Amino acid sequence: MTDCLFCKIVTGDVPATVVEETDRVVAFRDINPQAPTHVLIIPKGHHPTVADLARDDPATLAELLLTGESVAKAEGIRDPGYRVVFNTGTGAGQTVFHVHAHVLGGRGLNWPPG
Repeated sequence: MTDCLFCKIVTGDVPATVVEETDRVVAFRDINPQAPTHVLIIPKGHHPTVADLARDDPATLAELLLTGESVAKAEGIRDPGYRVVFNTGTGAGQTVFHVHAHVLGGRGLNWPPG
């Protein structure tokens, strides 16, 4: 999609600090981090929500989640723990309608969030 910020990151038209990349996903640092480690992971193909991705390409969703674990390990947050968050819809805070997982860690993450 020509007007999608994350599609532009995939194509290299918008710069990002990439921390990991596979054939199907890209992981990069969030420009407005909410934790000491805050990395976004996106599929290279455009899917508006996590449900769309699960329905259209479950193998890429699995790879996205496995990349989350790989990023957490590389960032030193796999142990004691990290959070993976998908926001779906404006009411949940989704602002870019290209599915993305937030990998958060590096400090205590209380529940409930917010």
